[in-house]
Amino acid sequence: MREGRHKHRENHQYREHMESRGGHETEMSGKQRPHSAQTFRRGRAIAFLERLNIKRSTLLRQLDQPEYESIKQVISGELKATDAIIQEFIHSFELREAISDNDSKNEGADGNHDNI
Repeated sequence: MREGRHKHRENHQYREHMESRGGHETEMSGKQRPHSAQTFRRGRAIAFLERLNIKRSTLLRQLDQPEYESIKQVISGELKATDAIIQEFIHSFELREAISDNDSKNEGADGNHDNI
């Protein structure tokens, strides 16, 4: 009988440990967590895609600013590379619906530079 008491104590300590770390008792109760690891990773991928789009819009603005005229070719190259990275990232992580969200946010920011 002694074994059973220890096993209960181990489970209790595990539960306390998970609660102190902000975790859920999903393993103990058998319920599924509402946000899986895949959802978490997808959220981080979408956040990274948003940062790439911010960098892209910054490069687009710099192309129009006269103080960057001397390095316009470099900025244009960086913009093309950033576009390639964005497209590869979208394809690799299958983020098609994230594109439509970002396109609606960035419609005014891109202006007529889409063909660069």
